[in-house]
Amino acid sequence: MGSKTVLITGGSRGIGAAAVRAFAQAGYAVALNYCRSRDAALRLAEELTAQGHIVLPVQADVSDPDQVRHMVDNVLDNFCQLDILICNAGTAWRGLLCDLTDQDWHRLRGTDLDGVLYCCRAVYRHMVSRKQGRILTVSSMWGRSGASCEAAYSAAKAGVIGLTQALARELGPSGITVNCVAPGVIDTEMNAGLTPEDLQALSEETPLGRLGTPEDVARALLFLASPEAGFLTGQVLGVDGGYL
Repeated sequence: MGSKTVLITGGSRGIGAAAVRAFAQAGYAVALNYCRSRDAALRLAEELTAQGHIVLPVQADVSDPDQVRHMVDNVLDNFCQLDILICNAGTAWRGLLCDLTDQDWHRLRGTDLDGVLYCCRAVYRHMVSRKQGRILTVSSMWGRSGASCEAAYSAAKAGVIGLTQALARELGPSGITVNCVAPGVIDTEMNAGLTPEDLQALSEETPLGRLGTPEDVARALLFLASPEAGFLTGQVLGVDGGYL
């Protein structure tokens, strides 16, 4: 395949959908992973395909290692190579830690942390064999500083940062870079549970005075995948409007 190829997990909505659009429009062949949002994924794929872009929808629950292996095999069967992996799939849970059930924790960790590890592991040998590749993970500003009533989410996203930095050291000698974006408060469905007052307060606490957009994060991912970012690895790029 002549085009660069990218697999984007959680690509049917929010940050993932914005990344799918950005990479497709930049000329990449895109594998769009989704779990349950089949209709949204297919609509996006059909829209971009009609514009002349290459988009392959691939269903998998990233918290299931067998499904992840099958997904990556499917992408390689269709694209022959994988240049970039973007681990974006995620979920959230808000509340007091004392109210968190074991099931809540296993579900959140399964998607937000285990899923990242499973995807990285699934592409590992392929990228090493080619002596090139980019792995991009999506953490959160709360993965760096922690947030009240988001202890589980903060812990999982901190784990993503640790995994990113460890893999950057491990894969650097093979010519593979591993970097992370840490979004701030982004205007997506994941934050639909916040009240208008909460969102307004977060906007006011952000030096740039607004919430982020999925496109803000997509542009950061596109930069980290570009040749201009070729000497960056193990980095965490905050896309948070300066939120401190």
